[in-house]
Amino acid sequence: MKITTLIENTEDESKNLKYEHGLSMFIQMDNCNILFDTGKSGDFIENAEKLDVDIKTTDVLVLSHAHYDHCGGVKRLLENYDIKPKLIISEHFFEKSNKYHYSDGKLKIDFSNGVGYKYIGINFDEQYIKSKKVPINFVKDDLLKINDNAFVISNFNRHYSFEKINENMKIKINDKYEIDNFEDEIALCLKTEKGLIVILGCAHPGFLNMINTITEKTGEKVIGIIGGTHLIEADDERIEKSIKYLNSLDINILGLSHCTGEKAVKMFNEECKGSFINRTGTVLDL
Repeated sequence: MKITTLIENTEDESKNLKYEHGLSMFIQMDNCNILFDTGKSGDFIENAEKLDVDIKTTDVLVLSHAHYDHCGGVKRLLENYDIKPKLIISEHFFEKSNKYHYSDGKLKIDFSNGVGYKYIGINFDEQYIKSKKVPINFVKDDLLKINDNAFVISNFNRHYSFEKINENMKIKINDKYEIDNFEDEIALCLKTEKGLIVILGCAHPGFLNMINTITEKTGEKVIGIIGGTHLIEADDERIEKSIKYLNSLDINILGLSHCTGEKAVKMFNEECKGSFINRTGTVLDL
């Protein structure tokens, strides 16, 4: 199994690849290649070429949730290549895609420049996907199997009260903005001999909630977490509680990406075994 991070917020060490506020990973397995998210712009495609990743061999496209920085490259992917990967998304993906972020102007991150509501949803609909003759597989149950060594999990339980929903993340229904509970979020799980590697997009439901739910529903040990943990707005107390939980799990691989935040990354790197920045161009052979 090989996991290549095609694009992420942090520049690659060689400074040869494009980077952006977004996330995309390519997972190569025996008889199955999975593209997990597509970043913000579609620049992951150029990076893939430089990294010798053949995007045309994508068998499955998994979109973690309906935000622009994870789905922004979908149209460029399907219009650049004549491919028809199996698309795996939550059953709530399209109905919960009218997403906004409210900013008071204090937090300076990609989607919060300025004051007021900013659209942060997707730029395509179900009809567009069907027009490309891409088969859609909606995740309707807790678990959707991809193959013997990969599956997708949804419907995450809320175990930890300190993993609060960000009230600035909204869904617009008619003319009313409602708090987004991220029913559309899914996670990819990869089986190894030692346990599960969990691939996260942004972990809006709370990444500990997600990991705990995965353990409950599968009965399997989680040994690795790669992706966004959405701790960019978290205080020290929440990060410390997260560290304590992770250390109790004996996580061996902790690849921090995208929306984790510089403070959380620093604290994890200091206190958690196997912690590293999963930056643009990172390649993991498992």
